[in-house]
Formats: sequence, structure tokens, C-alpha cells
Amino acid sequence: MFATSGKGDRLKINVSKIPEGGMDIRFERDGSWFRGLLPEAAPSDFVPDRIDVACTVRRMKENVFIEGTAATTVEALCGRCLEMTRQPVNASFKYTFTPPPAQAKEEWELTAEDLDFAYYEEDTINLDALIFEQVMLHMPIKPLCTESCKGLCPHCGIDLNAASCLCQAETFDERLAALKQFKVQPEKQ
Repeated sequence: MFATSGKGDRLKINVSKIPEGGMDIRFERDGSWFRGLLPEAAPSDFVPDRIDVACTVRRMKENVFIEGTAATTVEALCGRCLEMTRQPVNASFKYTFTPPPAQAKEEWELTAEDLDFAYYEEDTINLDALIFEQVMLHMPIKPLCTESCKGLCPHCGIDLNAASCLCQAETFDERLAALKQFKVQPEKQ
């Protein structure tokens, strides 16, 4: 049904061995597995802990349907106060895999449905690549320790969550002084 193969214990599904009723797969990966899939030059600021994966795999003729979830937690710097924070990452995914077409199309416009569609080659589907992609897509762009995080003072750099500072709370750009005189008249109906 599925097999792990050499190089870092990669998880691949053998399409021809998927049972008629489908199959459920549960497995986990760790942070070192994730780091191993990153390009060498890529910063590894977001490295997840253990990644728990659960998915259902069904086959209909040559098409394979995979639906599942991947859940993990990443440790990252808060985008406002730069304190370390733990962020949950939960990804739900659905993919349809088919064998590659006999003749490739020159160009075509992608639609939203095309993003959940992929080809498999040599009767195998690499689940590691799919899970890596989903975790990367669902990582927070700007992680926050809390929604109410006050961040750092832009003048002195003190953490405003822990203390306050005597910096001017509201600085005003004199180049915009003319806008203070601008009055908006209500629209007459």
C-alpha cells in the first residue's frame, strides 16, 4: 500500500496497491525531517515540532483522491515584540492526483480548482512533498504572541508589554500639517 524508501525515510504511496475501499494513513514527522526538506540557503526561523498527519486515500481508476490534515506547532519570534512564541499550524487539504497527460499542453490559465490537482509519476505519490507544502502554506506570515501585543517603542525600543516609556506617544510629521486644516463637508442629499 505505502512504503518508506531510503533517503530520510520518505513516505510514498504505491497507486496500484491502494485497496478498493481506500485507506487511512496516520503518521508523524519531526523538525529535523522538515529542516531536511528546506533549501540549504533558506532561513529556518520557523521549524515545527512534531507534525501529526492523518489522511484518507481513495482511488478511482487512475485518479487518486487524498484528503487530510496536518497539525503542528512552530516556535517563532513575535512580529511586534520579538519575544519567542508558539503558534499552532493546522492545515486541511484535498488533492486529486492523475497520471501525467500523454502530451503536455503549451500554455493554459490556472483556476482555483487547479491548485488542488497534481500529477503522479511511476505509480507513486510522494506524501512528504505534499505535507511539507501544506505546512509551509499554513505557517503564520507575521506571528504574534497575543493579538493585543503592544510591540516595541519605535523610538527607544522598550517592550511596551512589560513597561512604558516617556517617548512622545504621538509624533507628528510637520509636512502633513496642512491636512489638519482639511475639513470634509457632509454630502447633501
